[in-house]
Amino acid sequence: MTRGPFDGVSNIVRFNWPMFAIAATLTVVAVAGVAFATTTALRALFALSAVSLGGGMVVSLAVSHLIYDRSDLYRFAWLTRAVHGLDVRAATFCQTGFDECSGLLRQRTPATAWTVLDHYDPVRMREPSIQRARTYCPAAPGTVSAPFNAWPTASRSTDVVVAMLAIHELRSENERTQWFTEARRTTDRGGRIIMVEHVRDLANALAFGPGALHFHSIATWRRSWESAELRARDEYRVTPWVRIFVLEHA
Repeated sequence: MTRGPFDGVSNIVRFNWPMFAIAATLTVVAVAGVAFATTTALRALFALSAVSLGGGMVVSLAVSHLIYDRSDLYRFAWLTRAVHGLDVRAATFCQTGFDECSGLLRQRTPATAWTVLDHYDPVRMREPSIQRARTYCPAAPGTVSAPFNAWPTASRSTDVVVAMLAIHELRSENERTQWFTEARRTTDRGGRIIMVEHVRDLANALAFGPGALHFHSIATWRRSWESAELRARDEYRVTPWVRIFVLEHA
């Protein structure tokens, strides 16, 4: 399993194409407004709109390319730090409708037995982007469908739980607490939960504009994992826009 040099940004456009189509159309309209405006004030307003819309779209795509195609995110060197000192024999990977990581993880860690859980729920997860992702990329063979709060996994049966850019699709804090509770139940006492996420911070706001509201704040994440009796063992970044949280039993 390999990734192409533009797979990440291509998926962003594919899954969110209506948003980009609207932004591109409004940019063209604004540029036309600059050309045909009859007053200086109106011309300046159209120019500002064109720069904001077009510039925002270009910046978000450029940052997406840096994150998903040019960074270490899908090369997994960051995983070495997360599991340092731990003998990982059994691991669980959790996704919520779009999985382009479990195959790559299996390639990188051939000695580890991976279980892949799919928490996708079409009733709860109604956002068009995740539904398109599911249509284009169905679950891989061997994936186990599992409610986010009731995993078909024995207690203390796994060394590591990994969730990459997925659990933010659980939109309520209570749902995320329930997910962390299951992650804690299924990991051995010395096990770790590794969560990779964008967060609602300045870097993501500058890169994605209002789209950053889809992410959750660090304070919200912390409340959820602490409610599930977990604590942060480590936290670091892959690019300024993506954070790695390594959690353990409190």
